[in-house]
Amino acid sequence: MDTMAGIAETERAIQPAARVDASLRLAFEFDHASGRTVLATSHQQPPLRVVRAFTLADAAALVHLHNVSGGLLGGDHLALRVSAGAGARVQLTTTGAMRIYHPRQEAAATTQVTEITVGESALLEYVPDPIIPFAGARYLQRTSIQLAQGAGLFWWEILAPGREARGEIFEYECVEMRADLTAMGRPIAAERIRLEPRNRALDSLARLGPYRTWAAFYICRTGVEAGAWIALENELREMAASFARADEVRWGISTLVAHGLVIRGAAKHGRDVLRGLHAFWSSARLRLYNREAVPPRKVY
Repeated sequence: MDTMAGIAETERAIQPAARVDASLRLAFEFDHASGRTVLATSHQQPPLRVVRAFTLADAAALVHLHNVSGGLLGGDHLALRVSAGAGARVQLTTTGAMRIYHPRQEAAATTQVTEITVGESALLEYVPDPIIPFAGARYLQRTSIQLAQGAGLFWWEILAPGREARGEIFEYECVEMRADLTAMGRPIAAERIRLEPRNRALDSLARLGPYRTWAAFYICRTGVEAGAWIALENELREMAASFARADEVRWGISTLVAHGLVIRGAAKHGRDVLRGLHAFWSSARLRLYNREAVPPRKVY
């Protein structure tokens, strides 16, 4: 059964017709004639949009994901499908934070379903801006990522506490995020997060405590031996220790069952999370691909 179709069917069953039903399908291929990755296919249903692919110094393709609506309302449904073909190298980013607005009266939750396939010896770097749930927001997210032999992945997610400038700290109703990663058909990670600040205080010591911004960063490459992941884990743990500051920012790192590791962070200020993620990204990419990460150019 098609994973995207199955998840989408489930979401439709639990909510009425969406106010916005947007979709974006992108397929990247390695072009042997030019020696670079190209955006071979792009199917767009607004407000999700891609303008073009830029070629990076290492012949990878950089694509900016646009949401031209500026934000999402209750009942809106977004679907993103990305395929990186064999040997392709792709970097995806967004042009700004994803804003989840207060829903209309009796509206269903805002939903986003993402399916990513990384082909043999391909590399996908998906480094989006934070998710910002406004007061009263309800947000459901489902992500499925499949890695083929030799495929690589750098993927992070950042969840902000709300509109901090407006004093909205953990005033959203619910944020639920689920992710499943498989490598060569084998499950290697499953993420299950449900945050309901009104029912379970996020500032309790059992949850986020003094911290406000949360992040998770998955670093994977199938076929790399377990010893190499342990060495990378130790290297990044030393780096994380140098970044940590009591009651300001904390990091935790652990290897997956195979083919990768996950880094989790919590901080009072989003800038500390982003600074750490970029440092981990650059070091891990250098270790796994002999090339430091290049943060994406932003276009507006």
